Amino acid sequence: MTSTAAAGAELRWDPLDASFKTDPHPIWRRLRDEAPLYRNEQYDFWALSRFQDVMTASMDPRTFSSAHGTVLEQMTEQPTGGMMIFMDQPEHTALRRLVSRAFTPRRVAELEESIRQLCGGLLDAQRGRDGFDYVADFGALVPANVIAMLLGVPDADRPRVRETIDTIFHLEPGVGMVNDVSVGAMIALHTYITEQVAERQRTPRDDMFTDLVTAEVAEPDGTRRRLTLEESATFGVLLVAAGTETVARLLGWAGAVLADHPDQRAELAADRSLIPNAVEELLRYEAPSPVQGRWTTAPTEFHGNEIPPESKVLLLTGSAGRDERVFPEADRFDIHRDFDQHLSFGYGIHFCIGAALARLEGRIAIEETLARFPEWEVEPEKSAFLFTSTVRGYSQLPISVHATR
Repeated sequence: MTSTAAAGAELRWDPLDASFKTDPHPIWRRLRDEAPLYRNEQYDFWALSRFQDVMTASMDPRTFSSAHGTVLEQMTEQPTGGMMIFMDQPEHTALRRLVSRAFTPRRVAELEESIRQLCGGLLDAQRGRDGFDYVADFGALVPANVIAMLLGVPDADRPRVRETIDTIFHLEPGVGMVNDVSVGAMIALHTYITEQVAERQRTPRDDMFTDLVTAEVAEPDGTRRRLTLEESATFGVLLVAAGTETVARLLGWAGAVLADHPDQRAELAADRSLIPNAVEELLRYEAPSPVQGRWTTAPTEFHGNEIPPESKVLLLTGSAGRDERVFPEADRFDIHRDFDQHLSFGYGIHFCIGAALARLEGRIAIEETLARFPEWEVEPEKSAFLFTSTVRGYSQLPISVHATR
């Protein structure tokens, strides 16, 4: 815990400061209690940390625009454009309808057996060992392979794509803002996806890359057109990056949090029906993507103070999940917790389009882990945290295991 988290110390929260990454909850609690509308002059942003405030802003996309970017260090005065998550209505609605075809309940359900085989194979490869890295050897590989399978990334390219995605989310301590490493990785991923999409234009296959180049979107005048090569590639980049990174962090949190709560882990091992609710509690307790940026298009008021137009606002969904005003004993992890919703997938028109797939991957990964390794301990001195302004979780989580007979 840093000194700024202690009661009575100067209240300061910096999403680019690595010292807040391991445990930001004390400082977020202070924000909720002392400055629910927080102002950071250094990086020129406002922050909302309470559950109801984050939900209110999420439900008002006209005032809280996504068009200027949603990651603090990449937000600009000019609209960003390109990716669906950086669009407002009506463009966002039309493109979201297109992408949602990849995540229909039927299509997601059809992936269950493939995901189970993938998880089982990765975990079976660790049998006979005293331990392994739950993220590097398992958690990061599951979503990378699932989304690659869905899109049509060739098997041989998948390790390189996953490494590129990890690099995109790189932040250099002491630098904080946009850096050459992450920009270079984004360019590399975009170039690769463009090549794949162009290849599907020449030779269609039964995969989502082909769906992107053959799909049509409706224009405002009612006409329909196919996506351009650039639009198709941008969609592919979004789906690969979003579908890989946050689920990898979710599975890392599952490994860490369940190790910290062995009694509840034993309950899950004994009764699989408890696992879906445990996934929701994990998402609430440690949100993989705890910060989302917005840009105000008009003045708006919270807690008696006005946020001016043309302002950067950070919605702290990770803080909202620990808001005691909504979740009793919010700092207690409880797989039996009864709650209506959390905000870890966002809310409103930008609710995570892959939420059902992420939940499926989380459930199956935990089921298959517990079937083989019902007990494990984390090796904290060898663990490593991913440092980014918007994604939070483990990049390395070595564990020692106790396999089933």
